Parts: sequence; C-alpha cells; structure tokens
Amino acid sequence: MIIIGIAGGTGSGKSTVVRKLLERLPKGEVALMPQDSYYRDSSNIPLEERQNINFDHPDSIEFELLVRHLHELKKGNTIQQPIYSYLTCTRSVETIPIKPCKVVIVEGILVLNNLSLRKMLDLKIFVDADADDRLIRVINRDIMERGRSVATVMERYEHTLKPMHLQFIEPTKRFADIIVPQGGENSVAIDILTRYIENWLLKK
Repeated sequence: MIIIGIAGGTGSGKSTVVRKLLERLPKGEVALMPQDSYYRDSSNIPLEERQNINFDHPDSIEFELLVRHLHELKKGNTIQQPIYSYLTCTRSVETIPIKPCKVVIVEGILVLNNLSLRKMLDLKIFVDADADDRLIRVINRDIMERGRSVATVMERYEHTLKPMHLQFIEPTKRFADIIVPQGGENSVAIDILTRYIENWLLKK
C-alpha cells in the first residue's frame, strides 16, 4: 500500500488534482480519505456557537482517528470513515466503509501539518496557487455550495482563512516531496504523479 498526502490552501485546486488522478488510475485500486471527513463532532456545542468553529486550525481535526484508520488499512482491515456535515457541524450516524487498497490518497489543507500523519505518508504533495486565485474559488464555492453571502465569505477570509493559511498551511510546503503550481490545471504535474503511482503499482 502506498499512502499519498495531498495538501495545499483552501481553493488551491487539491480536489481537482485528486479527481484527475482518480480518473487516470486503475478503478478499485484507489481509496480516498478526505481530511474534511475527520473534523471533530460538534454536536455537544450549541448550534449558534458552531458557526464560530475555526475549520482551518489543526485542533478542529481528529488526526488521531485518521492516523488510526490508516494503520488499520495497512493491516488489511476495512475502516468506517466518518461523514461530516458543514451545515450542522456534526458527524452523521452513518459512515462510509473503506476497504484496503493499493493506493490511499489523504487530501486536505492540513494533511502535512500533523507529524504523526506525515510519518505515514509515502509521498507528500503540496498544491500551490496564488492567493487571489484561491480567494475567487473560495467565494464561488461558499456561495454556491454552502449558501454564504459574499460579505460573510470575505470576512471569514480576512479573519480566519488568510491568517490560518499563513500560520499552519503555507509553512508545511517545506515538507512536500512535490509542489504542484497552478493546481489541477498543471497537466505536466498530473502526468508525472500518475506515472509515479503507476510505476509503484507495477513494482508491487
């Protein structure tokens, strides 16, 4: 099993990189573990207070569970991946069964921030993008998918996303084996990553 970590700022194009890799790699041999699935359950917090949760801080993620699940997959065991709702800031009762695969991709903004998780990664990737490009994607996503207003998105960017990016995300670039500029639009980088993984699969 090869475990690949794909990190980068919010709106950098991580999801596009992952999607393009999944399209090119053998079906059934790749498992995706989004960091977002491992946000801590906040059902014990009043609803109005949940809106103030800082999702860009490492403390918001249950890395212990994510690392434990990776260990279980390496042992050949199926794990139950949590389902997290941004609307309610809680975990669903339901889970998603993830079976051991030859390739496991862990994707999220803080994937390279946690030492225990970082030690488990065979390949560490940082998807890079200009701050302006990331902001545009964040505005479009939060309005379309999460029902937020432009004013709310801009305030969150200025007071949370930007400072958290500079403090916790951007510095992890130094841990990356590969840095992918321009996100999912970098076809050369996608080709290189695909060939690397395919070569690894052939050797195994």
